[in-house]
Amino acid sequence: MIHSMTGYGKSILQLPTKKVTIEIKSLNSKTLDLNARMPSYYKEKELKVRKGLASSLVRGKIDFSIFVEITADETSTKVNKGVVNEYMDQLRNIVQSGTSDDLELLHMAIKMPDALKTEREELDENEWKQIEAGIDSAVKEIVQYRIDEAKSLEEDFKQRIANIKQGLVEVEKLDTERIEYVKARLKKALSELQAEVDENRFEQELIYYLEKLDINEEKVRLANHLDYFLEQLATPDSNGKKLGFIVQEIGREVNTTGSKANYAPVQKVVIQMKDELEKIKEQILNIL
Repeated sequence: MIHSMTGYGKSILQLPTKKVTIEIKSLNSKTLDLNARMPSYYKEKELKVRKGLASSLVRGKIDFSIFVEITADETSTKVNKGVVNEYMDQLRNIVQSGTSDDLELLHMAIKMPDALKTEREELDENEWKQIEAGIDSAVKEIVQYRIDEAKSLEEDFKQRIANIKQGLVEVEKLDTERIEYVKARLKKALSELQAEVDENRFEQELIYYLEKLDINEEKVRLANHLDYFLEQLATPDSNGKKLGFIVQEIGREVNTTGSKANYAPVQKVVIQMKDELEKIKEQILNIL
């Protein structure tokens, strides 16, 4: 079963003093590119979170974030009264009497450096266990999203492989016609030269020439690669890189068939096969 690298997972927790929102977004990437954002008091858990995400999501450009919204009446940010009073005393000494009241001075003082202080919140292990459960829930959601996203891709791959197989059937039909065409073209060229030809020698040269244009091996290998692609598509593990390698081999055989055929009707079919293959290549980049 293939997995897409595009996905989204979200989990929301309502804790006693805060609302915690966990989000995971994923796009395609050749490697694991993980960006994690979380409040500073959770930072000591970041390495563990990264390892868990890498194990579950394997590959892709991953954006992980934990947003915290305080819902309790108390706040960790306090007014530093001593500092604010000192600022106001200094401001009173600067302004002339009667030109400013204490409220205006307070507005100015509260904007000064260190006027507010934030008490560092310590990590609560019991709270973190609930957040870990939320992360697991978000991971399950994004994994399922990736599976659902890949289903349409899988059907598209099967249809395009079937189209390439149909093209191969058409090439088979045209191949006999192609051989006769090559023979006729050579005989016509010789007749136009008005030269006497040793029939035995001509047959030997014709066989040699046709062997160079023979595409039977390419047709067999192409058929095998197409079947192998479908086999790997049906395996339990998603392996986009392996499918990508198989697609490269399919492309190699299709290109060789077109170049060796030297026959316009076959080359037209090859162009159609290439078009299907390019569409597979575009989509394979998004497979895990």
